[in-house]
Amino acid sequence: MIRTDAIERLPVRHAVPELLSALDGRGTAVLSAPPGTGKTTLVPLALAGLTGAGPRRRVLVAEPRRMAVRAAARRMAWLLGQEVGDAVGFSVRGERRTGPGTVVEVVTTGVLLQRLQRDPELAGVDVVLLDECHERHLDADTAIAFLVDVRAALRPELQLIAASATSDAEAWSQLLTVADGSGPAPVVRSTGQGHGAAIHYAPPPAGIRPAHGTWVDQQLLRHVAATVRLALEAHEGDLLCFLPGTGEIARTAGMLDGVDAEVLQLHGRAPAAVQDAVLRGGEGHRRVVLATSVAESSLTVPGVRIVVDSGLAREPRVDHARGLGSLATVAVSDAGATQRLGRAGREAFGTVYRCWAPADDVRRPRFPSPEIKIADLASFALRAACWGDPTARGLALLDAPPAGAMAAARSVLTAIGAVDEDGRATERGARMARLGVHPRLARALLDGAAEVGARRAAEVVALLSEEPPREYGDDLAAAWRTARRGGDGYAARWRQEVRRLTSAVTGAGAVSTAPGAGAVSTSSPSSGSGPEAPSASGSRSDDAVAGLVTALAFPERVARARGEGSFLMVSGTRAELGQGSGLRSAGWLAVAVADRPVQAASARVRLAAVVDEGIARVAAGSLGAEGEEVHWEDGDVVAREVERLGAVELSVRPLKQPDPALVRRALLDGLAKEGIGLLRWSRESGGLRERLAFLHRTLGEPWPDVSDGALLARAEEWLEPELSRARRRADLGRLDAGQALNRLLPWASGEAARLDELAPERIEVPSGSRIRVEYGGAQPVLAVKLQEMFGLEGTPEVAGVPVLIHLLSPAGRPTAVTADLANFWREGYRAVRAELRGRYPKHPWPEDPSRAEPTRHTNARLKR
Repeated sequence: MIRTDAIERLPVRHAVPELLSALDGRGTAVLSAPPGTGKTTLVPLALAGLTGAGPRRRVLVAEPRRMAVRAAARRMAWLLGQEVGDAVGFSVRGERRTGPGTVVEVVTTGVLLQRLQRDPELAGVDVVLLDECHERHLDADTAIAFLVDVRAALRPELQLIAASATSDAEAWSQLLTVADGSGPAPVVRSTGQGHGAAIHYAPPPAGIRPAHGTWVDQQLLRHVAATVRLALEAHEGDLLCFLPGTGEIARTAGMLDGVDAEVLQLHGRAPAAVQDAVLRGGEGHRRVVLATSVAESSLTVPGVRIVVDSGLAREPRVDHARGLGSLATVAVSDAGATQRLGRAGREAFGTVYRCWAPADDVRRPRFPSPEIKIADLASFALRAACWGDPTARGLALLDAPPAGAMAAARSVLTAIGAVDEDGRATERGARMARLGVHPRLARALLDGAAEVGARRAAEVVALLSEEPPREYGDDLAAAWRTARRGGDGYAARWRQEVRRLTSAVTGAGAVSTAPGAGAVSTSSPSSGSGPEAPSASGSRSDDAVAGLVTALAFPERVARARGEGSFLMVSGTRAELGQGSGLRSAGWLAVAVADRPVQAASARVRLAAVVDEGIARVAAGSLGAEGEEVHWEDGDVVAREVERLGAVELSVRPLKQPDPALVRRALLDGLAKEGIGLLRWSRESGGLRERLAFLHRTLGEPWPDVSDGALLARAEEWLEPELSRARRRADLGRLDAGQALNRLLPWASGEAARLDELAPERIEVPSGSRIRVEYGGAQPVLAVKLQEMFGLEGTPEVAGVPVLIHLLSPAGRPTAVTADLANFWREGYRAVRAELRGRYPKHPWPEDPSRAEPTRHTNARLKR
């Protein structure tokens, strides 16, 4: 029996006629409805003709999370007075509850994508509603892009709705532009506001350090817990508290010990029974639900009247160069905060406590970061390739995928044989796409099944597809054994996924390893420490199977020990195990889960399996290389013959006669790293360089630039032929830099012959002495005894630049500096004469130095 009274209380009902009219007229629409108005539950029923008088249609509703799928289906069935599986059903990975009378099916966006790739026409489906578009999950963006293609090319009658409480409706409207040329899709807005909520700001005390990586200041969590206690005392009803992750949920739960309410933890990895219990509501006792962002949208937690928002959320980050992912703790977006606020006013007027200052609102991003901008794109790239658009340029996407991330994704797909050189999906790639797991895991499942059997490969891949709880430990094989005998929620989900994967790979037919994909051979050699891996697949130990399958999935994460608990991955990234890990003594690991915290030099290993060198060689064989390596290392040329897996050296032998071209390149690298100081610079060489620098600065071309950067850039030009004859650092140290510099002089133009004229090494002064000119400063400097300049009125010049004269006492000490000698004789000399004539009475101190005879000698010497 339909619960008409409950439906009448849903504000979105007023927008339903306009929505139906838009769909009938244009085929697409954007639905914008505030949280708590019934968008997720009433609209699909109306579209299907289960409420009202409309025609009966088959409706597919896509939600971003499994928890939201179950909750939405349960709520719609309740509104109809039915059980889930009757008119309303759901499908998530590994579980489906539908029946012959099901006309509304709620699915995850991942399930929708799988169906689209199996059957692009979505035969039998009349309307697709994609909910919570504002969250910008990659699966949802991809599904919308594919559906736009389907409507344009295959099924123009298929109706499509993009729905959200906080999304940029105009952008989605443009994206869903009607194929008949009639313009953007209509935007239908619900004017209902739910029950509303009062907002209170509760900023934390000063001194809270900003979150980074997955680290959150404990003081902030204490503040959140204190806010929860305060809100419970001040208001009635259950409380929903938003925290960024499961770790923060667990710690905050500990801080709420003794509170007069049942404390529940709600997140995506919570057992289905726990999730269902939370969403069913309490039984007369008060509850505090600590939740991640899974509770932001598409969920009604019965009894909740209070929301406490920590203001934080988690977003994925990917280091594409190293193939490592991590999570970043960020400020919740304005759209996310609005969704969280809406949880308080679902059933009655509520209260929201925001654990930040009002001024922080203006600094929040409007929407969450689009996942396509920050995520690993291997799955997306494979789906696009299978769809027939390897570059994804033809897809209707709000944001184009970053070129670097797509290049990294294509590199992975090519290595595992999923796409060809042109990026088109291979038969193997199409088979991988149908398995419903990341392409890396699909490779491990297909190739691992041929080695160890479908069931055992599926068991390990199921562990890799959803990371086991931390309490299972970091040893994958041990976690496997725990899951087999476990009775917790994770183990139940794992067994369900194992059944699905086993069935999928068994039904995929014979598996052939693509060329270059790293074919596995059961007769591969085994060496080093690690689990024994016999050739017969059935006799391999669990440890060997776990290592092999993990290495097949992540060949670049195969790692060799570098010390107790320290490893080097094939990718070149260092990795560290935790202090209490039982894997610390292993010689080789296949790393399943690792992250690289912000500013950390090494990755942290979260989950790994022991392997031996034989498995490492086979799994990462495409990354293997053998050959001569000549490079600059530790201040000299190192020549070796090396066998390696990526960055991991397997064997090294000294190379007695390295290729001279490689030695030359290594010496150039050494010069680039350590500078031209490796050469022999005599005083004359340094002087020549300073003269050339002066001429280049003063006259420009054709006089060469002799700065460090310029000399290094032209090293191959001015250091030959000595460079090609050099074999080590010592040979560079014997190379006369001054002699080599002469090769850069402008000989072709004839200007080189003017070097001594334009920038003479020495200048003859009036006394007859030839004094060296120093060119190292901004202006040429001539340091000369004052008496030797008597009789000279004009200041000497080089290349048209006045020389800066440092006039010295008879003892060689500075007495004056001038670039205008005539002016010095008139203005400055008198004071110098008065000061020094008593100190140096044996030297001449004429009253008019401009007419006096220059001399290097004393008065007595002059009289001889």
